[in-house]
Amino acid sequence: MLIIDGYNLLHAVRGILEQQAEITDDQLCRIIGQYLYRKKGKGSIIFDGTGPKDKSVFDNLFNLEVVFSGTNCEADDVIEKLIQKNTAPRSLTVVSSDRRVKQAAEKKRAAAVDCVEFWMEVLTEIEKKQKRPVEPREKFIGLTEAETEYWLRVFGFILSCDK
Repeated sequence: MLIIDGYNLLHAVRGILEQQAEITDDQLCRIIGQYLYRKKGKGSIIFDGTGPKDKSVFDNLFNLEVVFSGTNCEADDVIEKLIQKNTAPRSLTVVSSDRRVKQAAEKKRAAAVDCVEFWMEVLTEIEKKQKRPVEPREKFIGLTEAETEYWLRVFGFILSCDK
């Protein structure tokens, strides 16, 4: 289970990317959703504030819950509460470059991962090609005339003396 400090990761990613390649919060979430889908994992990404009025851009994300902290508390507070409430903190990975969040994770013996390190892992996983089983060419183009005749003979549909 992943808990991600949303804007912390977003700022780190923007620092890595070139100036022209601006990434938005919903693009970031889609990429992380794809990563979680491939890793067969689940996670939550927590952003400060209330987020956009239309939150439908965060719908249909694979195994990723998008949370906004609201106006009365920060994302760090929400993350700390999630860490405290988690019943299996050793299976928890917290992604943040914030010292306070990392300390809260380590205190509960959860893994704390720096944003840049996590993003590099995400990119590596997404760049991997999906392994697909190789289908025989005959499945798509069929057997040759000679192969068809051979199998008809083997199964007794054509007698050897017919041709």
